[in-house]
Amino acid sequence: MKKQRHNYLIEIQYIGYRFHGWMVQPGLKTVQGMINKTINFVLGGEIKYKTLGTSRTDTYVSANHSAFELFVWEELNEEEFFELFNKNLPNDIRALSIQKVGDEFNIIQSSKRKEYQYLFSFGTKNHPFCAPFMTNITHDLDLELMMEGAKLYVGEHYFGRFCKQPKEGVSLVRKIDYCEIKENDVMSASFFPEKSYIFHVHGKGFMRHQVRLMIGTLFMLGKGELSLEDIKNALKASDDRTPLGYVAPASGLNLHAISYEDEVK
Repeated sequence: MKKQRHNYLIEIQYIGYRFHGWMVQPGLKTVQGMINKTINFVLGGEIKYKTLGTSRTDTYVSANHSAFELFVWEELNEEEFFELFNKNLPNDIRALSIQKVGDEFNIIQSSKRKEYQYLFSFGTKNHPFCAPFMTNITHDLDLELMMEGAKLYVGEHYFGRFCKQPKEGVSLVRKIDYCEIKENDVMSASFFPEKSYIFHVHGKGFMRHQVRLMIGTLFMLGKGELSLEDIKNALKASDDRTPLGYVAPASGLNLHAISYEDEVK
């Protein structure tokens, strides 16, 4: 008799600094690989399962709030599994919740909103302990101009010059719901610089390296290497896919939150 599949939505958070991104890759330490290893141990290596993540974060990128779907061919005691799963995860990964979901729920296709944060400072070089969380630009930046530039991203625009190697047939037009640079009042540590800043960007979907190219472009704007007009022109529909800026370092990026627009059932 064929066993019934049971589906669970598990919310997690992690520091990405020692991982080569989310997705399993042969010979590399990844977040999904570590999660699979932990699940296999908790299930005793005898129960068929698979995992599917909601977002494929890059090497060094962290997540304050992400999720994956666990498909397992035996019903779990949710409380018991969750406790053992969390206990056996490494200290840089933590499970936040578990919820059983129906077959109609699809973690990839379900409509959702993602909120990214990019933490940075500029000027004097940071304490080395900042490296997993914050990017440091040793050049002085025109922060007010960068704040003005960030607002240009809001709305529906062509982002073909703000992504890397887009898949054939994928729409390069994306809508940004919110985009702003503010002084950091979210994360703190004794070794953080006196002042640091967060680039906030919210939207339904982002392409490969899009957020890092968006902030990398703003860094160039702040250094005087680009103008506001350059960004405005790059956001207009065209056949040009040449990146306007550069891909900013990954360690400053954090998938801050994911929310599902449809009720999870």
